[in-house]
Formats: sequence, structure tokens, C-alpha cells
Amino acid sequence: MKKLKKFIGKLITTAIIIIISTLIYFSNDSFNDKIYQQPDNYKEADYVREYCSGEIEHVLEDKTRVDCLTDEYAIEFDYAKKWAESIGQSLYYSKMTGKKPAVAIIMTSFKDEKYIDRIKKTDENITIFKIKSKNYIE
Repeated sequence: MKKLKKFIGKLITTAIIIIISTLIYFSNDSFNDKIYQQPDNYKEADYVREYCSGEIEHVLEDKTRVDCLTDEYAIEFDYAKKWAESIGQSLYYSKMTGKKPAVAIIMTSFKDEKYIDRIKKTDENITIFKIKSKNYIE
């Protein structure tokens, strides 16, 4: 019985230490900064619905889908870090639809400008629409 009480006492002490440590960790400002810097819970499709002024998810003959097809553009929406992928899709959709190629780049911070520069260097004819994400960091 004495050993059981001692064990329960140690167990309670350990639990209290874990709870206090967890509370300290979660209240730490650097932890809150990490949460803020995570990508927002908006998905690419949410941005398409919010910003597309044309047909959403236009299906081509080969069953691929243009994120946003307007009278002028075939637009691929992607987060900035997927810049290269967005170029290829935009050019393909442009060729298949006869519309001008465009990308809508979702930027999570000012640092994403480097991806915009890469798109410009790759093909000057791709129109770039910049979208600041919901959690954009200046």
C-alpha cells in the first residue's frame, strides 16, 4: 500500500510538471510566431472561388482543368513556392484554350517576390496576378 501511494505521488508530480511545461511552451511568444507563419487554412480552390471572375475548373478535352478561364486568360492558381508548376500548367492551358497564359500567385510573405521574379525571367508573356494570403507576413 505504501509503495502504491508513493507511485501515485510520483505520477501526480510528473503530470503536474508536464502540464506546467506545456502551458509555458504554448504561452511562449516564439511558439505563437510559428503558428502565425504556418500557411493559412485557405486552400488554392478557396482563392480561386474568391478571385476568379470567369469559369472555375473549366474541363478540357483531356480532362485536365483550368483553375479559372476568363474571356482573356487561362489562369493557374498556385502558392508562390509552386511557381514552376504554375508556369507549365498556364502555358498548357493557354495552348489548349487559345487564351493568354496567366498565373495567380498566392504569396504568404514579402519573401515570395523571388518566385515572381523567376516567373518573369522564364516567360515574359505570362500575366502574373499577385494574391496576398490571408496570413501574409510583411
